Amino acid sequence: MGKLDGVRGIIFDYGGTLDSRGCHWAHVIREGYDAAGLALDDEEFRAAYVHGERTLARHPIVKPTDNFLTLMRKKAMAETELLAHHFANDDARRRCISVVAAHCDAVARRTTAEELPFLQRMARRMPLVLVSNFYGNVASVLRAYGLLELFPRIVESAVVGVRKPDPQIFRLGVKAFGRLRPHEVLVVGDSMDKDIVPAKAIGCQTAWHRGRGWTNNAVDESVATVAIDRVEQLETLIYSL
Repeated sequence: MGKLDGVRGIIFDYGGTLDSRGCHWAHVIREGYDAAGLALDDEEFRAAYVHGERTLARHPIVKPTDNFLTLMRKKAMAETELLAHHFANDDARRRCISVVAAHCDAVARRTTAEELPFLQRMARRMPLVLVSNFYGNVASVLRAYGLLELFPRIVESAVVGVRKPDPQIFRLGVKAFGRLRPHEVLVVGDSMDKDIVPAKAIGCQTAWHRGRGWTNNAVDESVATVAIDRVEQLETLIYSL
């Protein structure tokens, strides 16, 4: 594990990094179904989760004005297409969707509120860029949580036509800073494969946000420049040099 040196700009991932403290959103959504009283085995939930992801990616369901609560309602609607046999009627399905969406929104709202003071301090000291695989509505999501003004430059996969783990999306992120070079930019993300590896490949410094991943596969932390458990740790790591 190395140390951060000469960071002049930060690229943040959003989903999983800033809104759930490194916990993959599949686990948060699963908690929502538990809260709704819907007991799902791992295989059934995984199939529903993947179906929801693919449905939202393939069809223009998400609108640019959708906040996170609306997004999660649409996602749960798609997921429950495969879970319809669990519901006695449409009203029961709608109640479940509402519980799942409200749970996810509450997690994201609480997490981003806790991190907001740190992000505000960092934004006063250096430029921040957001690079995210998202559905074209990330600005509306950020606005609802009071984060949008901190990220005047956003590189969103649905807008630029490039998705992680393609390193090109991080090249676009570096370019958004203007004159900064890759080694002056720190990329912060919760996915080793989608964030850290491609960012490292173009010469950026990297901070891997440890957390509960999609799988239980072991992760080689040494691939990242540093590993963190909370994004707030970056303030000390950057300014204690």
